[in-house]
Parts: sequence; structure tokens; C-alpha cells
Amino acid sequence: MKLIADLHIHSRFSRATGHEMDVEWLDKYAGLKGISVLGTGDFTHPGWLEGLKEKLSPDGNGLFRFGKTQFILSAEVSLIFNTKSGLKRIHLVLLAPDFKTVEKINKVLSAYGNLYSDGRPTLSVSAEEAVRIMMDISDRCMAIPAHAWTPWFSVFGSHFGFDRLEECFGKQTKHIRALETGLSSDPEMNRRWSALDNITMVSNSDAHSPIKIGREANVFDIEPSFDAITGAIKNPGGKFLYTIEFYPEEGKYHYDGHRICKVCLPPEETRKKNGKCPVCGRIVTVGVMHRVELLADRKTPGKLPVGARKIIPLIEVIAEAMGKTDTAKAVTEEYFRLTSQCPEFAILLDLTEPELERLAGGRLAGGIMRMRKGEVKAIPGYDGEYGRIKVFVSQEQKGLFD
Repeated sequence: MKLIADLHIHSRFSRATGHEMDVEWLDKYAGLKGISVLGTGDFTHPGWLEGLKEKLSPDGNGLFRFGKTQFILSAEVSLIFNTKSGLKRIHLVLLAPDFKTVEKINKVLSAYGNLYSDGRPTLSVSAEEAVRIMMDISDRCMAIPAHAWTPWFSVFGSHFGFDRLEECFGKQTKHIRALETGLSSDPEMNRRWSALDNITMVSNSDAHSPIKIGREANVFDIEPSFDAITGAIKNPGGKFLYTIEFYPEEGKYHYDGHRICKVCLPPEETRKKNGKCPVCGRIVTVGVMHRVELLADRKTPGKLPVGARKIIPLIEVIAEAMGKTDTAKAVTEEYFRLTSQCPEFAILLDLTEPELERLAGGRLAGGIMRMRKGEVKAIPGYDGEYGRIKVFVSQEQKGLFD
């Protein structure tokens, strides 16, 4: 059974999220996208947790249902702690099999920070200790380093991260079976480092609004259950088919740069300039591609045990085809027209070109086919600024992408 899962999102209780990040809206958009299983996000927040208990019905397999969507209990925590090498800031995605386990986790974590303050709470506890707490409560739980390469809050981040998993998780490294690639990296980049050869790469949206769910996701060939999902992540063995990926250039930390000065630099240019902005002379934010190159021990990727398929979100392709922004009324109307007839993932990944033409017209069909072939033009993101991926490039625009 083909199952599409997005395991990392946020609720309306997290900062910078909309009021629509509620169970009802998540169920609606999961249907439009074609998502089978969606993370609840934010189970550490007492208000959100109470709402989940009221609205979700157990399916008897470690998953919970609202409407047509199955949910897996998930959360993200922000850990800030000191080590011999300095201050560290790490985000972890947590997965738990039932509400009783979540309540036990929350009770212990509440000693390290205010769980009411944010859907993604900040906790003064080391990553090693946080994982130990989880696994002592239930060995069915999973802890996955979130957006593993982003500069400010990740296990390998250029500002507050580590150079090895073992430095971060110590004796608990054995429980780290997966890494979340994040929007600014993809599995191929991660597979340039042999230290990650036994780690499964997962991809999730980290969505703060319903339209963003599924911008990255995971595709399994399993019957839905908590243990089947976590088991397929730990031991892919043909059950974990592929991840659905952003083009990493679109991620907002792919390249180095200084947003205030509108300076975007590939790693080799940053090194030539000694890490300084050529406009103001300040130190640039070192992005994901640079960090990967610093730690990688291969020029090309090693074996990819799980496949990867790159997409541009449908609403962005529609907007580009129309020459409008993705929030324009005409764009959102067309998005809902199309996804009411066929889920977004089927449109982006599965329909034949003739089927696309009948559903969406020749221009949009052509853009989607070019996206599938990787015939795109990219301006990389940097220092918190999203990149741009284009499938329709006019003669006037070509200079921007060459």
C-alpha cells in the first residue's frame, strides 16, 4: 500500500503560524495534497494536546484519525545547552505511539522549560539527555534531528552545531536512526558524507500553514501503523520507497550570504572572501551547501538506499504559469479547482502528460513535465531568503539564471 507521510508540522500554538493550523483544516489540506498520514506537531503544548485528545480517534495501530486523515503524534523541541566546545542549539522531531507516552514525556520535559510558551518549546537540556528521556519512557519512540544542516538550530548547523553525531548524542547515538534533510539539502548532498551511510534520510514540510504541508514528505509501501512507519524508517528494506523533496536551491539557507546586503555566495566564493560580505565586510551566514562540503568525504553521493523525487509545489507552478504571485486569487482558485479533481501529489508525480493536459491545460502540463525531468532554473536561497525555482523562463529573464 502506497502511503505518503509528512511527519513534521506545527499547530496554531507555534510562533509564526496561522489560525488555520487546526485539525479540521489539516484534514482538508491533507486530502487536497494526497497525504495519508500527517504529524500532529506540537504534542508538548498542553492546549494543543487537549484538543488532539478531544478530536482524534484511535485507529488501534498507533495512529489517530480525524476525517479521512490519519495522524501520528509528533512534536519539535528546541534544545539549548552548553558543551565543552560552547553553546549548542539543536531541534529534534519527536514521534510517540500513544497519548499515555506523550503525557509521560511532557511531564519530564516540563522540568526543563515552559511547555505553554510555544508549540515548539525551548528546553535547557542536552540532546543526549532528551533522547535518553524519550527512550526510557518507551523504546517505540523516535527522535530525529530536525532540518539537520540549517545554520542556527540543527545538529550540523554552521553556528551552533556539531561535526559528528556522536558529539551531539553521546551514548544515545545508537537511537538516532534517521536525519531530516530540511528544505535546503537533499539526500544526494547528505550521501556525500560516509558517516551518514547507516542513517536513513527523511523529508518533511515543517509547515506553519496548511498550504505548506507536504512540500516535503515520505512515501512508504506499508499498511498504516505507527510501528510500520518507524520500522520502515529504521530499516527501509524496500518498504521506504522515496522521499518527496524541495529542490534544495529553493531552501532559504542553501547558499552562503548576507540578506541585508542582498549578497548570495556559493561556498567557493565565500572562501575566497574569507567569509566576509563583500559589501559591508561583516561575516556572512554560512549555508547548508558549504557545511556539507566541509564535512563531506566524497565528491559524489554514495548509495541512495531510499529514492528521492524533486517537486515544485503545485501552487508555485500555477503562479508561474499565470505570471502571478502564489497568493493571487486566480492562482488559489485554480489550485483548488485542480486538487478538488485530483490530489496534488498525483498531479505533480503520477499523471501522464495527456492526462495533465486534459486536467490543467498545455502550459501547466508542460511546466510539470519539465519539473519532473529536472529542467528547471534556480536562484539559490541564502541567509533566510527563499530561493526561486523556475520552469517558465522568458528570454528577458534568462540572464538572471545563467
